[in-house]
Amino acid sequence: MAHLIQFMPDLEEEELYSIQRLVASMDEKQAQLFSYAYRAKRKEPQTILVASVIGLVSVPGLQRFLLGQIGLGFIYLFTGGLLLIGSIVDLVRYKKLTLEYNQKVAEEVAARIINMESFLGN
Repeated sequence: MAHLIQFMPDLEEEELYSIQRLVASMDEKQAQLFSYAYRAKRKEPQTILVASVIGLVSVPGLQRFLLGQIGLGFIYLFTGGLLLIGSIVDLVRYKKLTLEYNQKVAEEVAARIINMESFLGN
């Protein structure tokens, strides 16, 4: 889709590349539906950075809860962020954690849109 940038102008290069790969086979309507659904579910790296800082100083595992990793969130919570080491690692890797989450969400959204369109027969 050539106009993907107009729907999601704030994506970084690696995320944009993975999104373009997913929407390559979609028509304009599907790609637009994808962009709306994806933007509603994706996480901003800055949000995960702030959650990681809060996780380091106050509520261990907050960043993991936001990323949908509930089990790890509880482990961090009950172990003090795995004795702070896990929280520090997450603070350093916040962009990678966010990218992995966003790629997973993008794949799920794309699959739903493709399945929805094939179900509706469009």
